[in-house]
This record gives sequence, structure tokens and C-alpha cells, in this order.
Amino acid sequence: MPEIREYRPSDRTALYDICVRTADAGGDARGMYSSDDLMGDLFAGPYAHLEPHLAFVVDDGGEAVGYVVGTSDTPRFVERYRAEWIPLVGDRYAHPTSADEPMVALHCGPEHMLVPGLDDYPAHLHIDLLPPYQGQGWGRRLIDRFLATVDAPGVHVGMLTANVKARGFYDRLGFTVLPVPDPGPITYLGIRS
Repeated sequence: MPEIREYRPSDRTALYDICVRTADAGGDARGMYSSDDLMGDLFAGPYAHLEPHLAFVVDDGGEAVGYVVGTSDTPRFVERYRAEWIPLVGDRYAHPTSADEPMVALHCGPEHMLVPGLDDYPAHLHIDLLPPYQGQGWGRRLIDRFLATVDAPGVHVGMLTANVKARGFYDRLGFTVLPVPDPGPITYLGIRS
């Protein structure tokens, strides 16, 4: 029976694999970029590295099959991302392909996480589950664990508006749309923690 437990550094490879296999609006993004690690370097690795106390995995027999990662303080996280994570990644993406460029721009400009209108929701998270573990309550349990642990008055998520499956998930958990000026292709949702 799967269980939720704290992230361990030995879970890094599994986190990156889960991240890329769910990075295309919930679908598999393997092979879309010059490195399958790019998605993990953006949306999983920095959180597990910088705030491991807010990283939890669904463990099925010793293998992580889902995770939630995040931060309790987005502005502080952005500072740490720039000061600690970018140097750690180094020049891995110094010569991005045209497909990589928008994602590498996110990596090089972590200030994109500082979205006006989210001050009451200073924490944010990323959650991913492999398809065989979706729809079984694991996502809800991961979010509940994160909300019980994070020290912030509110948590936000930014998701591609086109990802209607994820939107339904967040709606069922009680997340509501946050009015963000000019959100582009992203919908911002929030919940009180």
C-alpha cells in the first residue's frame, strides 16, 4: 500500500522523472526539450533542495510515484533560487535550443514567480502524480500534508489554463481563482492554509 512520507535526497531521480512525465499539461514531456532534466530543474529540484521540509512523496514500495513541493515564502524563495539554485545548476542550459528558451528564461528569471495580487497567498506549491496513482485520493492527501506543514496564511498555484483536469482537481479541494492582472496562459488559484 502506498504511503506519504517526507522527501529524501535519494528521491531526486524519481522526482525529476515524475516531473517530466507530467509536465506537458499533465501529459508526458519526455523528449520535448534538450534535456529531460529541465522540467525537474525548474519545478521540483529547487524546492526539494531549498525547502526539503515542505517536500513530500507518495512512496509505493520504496519508489516515489508522486510528490508535492513548495515554499512558504515566495519572495524569499526567489532570492534563494537566484543566490543558491542558479549557481548549483551552473551552465547546464547556457546554450538553449529554441524549444528550451522559454523554460530557460523562467530559470534565469525567477522573479516571474513574484506575481502582483498574490500577497495574501505567499506560499506556493507544485504537485505531480504518475497517471496510475491519479484519481485515488493521493493528490488530496499530498495537498493536505503540505497545508498542514506550511507556515503561511495562504497558498497559491499557477497552472496552465488549458490543463482542465488539474483545474477540476484544485476546484474539488477548495482552491478559488485569484484575480491577477494579465495572467497570460496561467490561471492562479489560492486556498487558505
